[in-house]
Amino acid sequence: MPYEISFRPGWDVYFSKMDNSVKKIVWKKIQQQKNETKLRHMKHGLEFYAVEAGQYRIALKIDESSKTKHIHFAGSHKQYEDWFRNQ
Repeated sequence: MPYEISFRPGWDVYFSKMDNSVKKIVWKKIQQQKNETKLRHMKHGLEFYAVEAGQYRIALKIDESSKTKHIHFAGSHKQYEDWFRNQ
């Protein structure tokens, strides 16, 4: 059964500033998460997962009870590291 995708407030702080060609790549990767099951944790003990789209990262949480993936962040690797430190 495919997952629903939801977006948390502020997820697009960096996404909105990306070049349109990059946005297409990242958006395609976000849409693939509806069916993707193989993910890696950002760090042991955190409930976030990280998805790579070229040099860009997407951080998400999964709610298995509602079959929803919540997108919390999308941006470059450097932006991802800054965002991660604040979690």
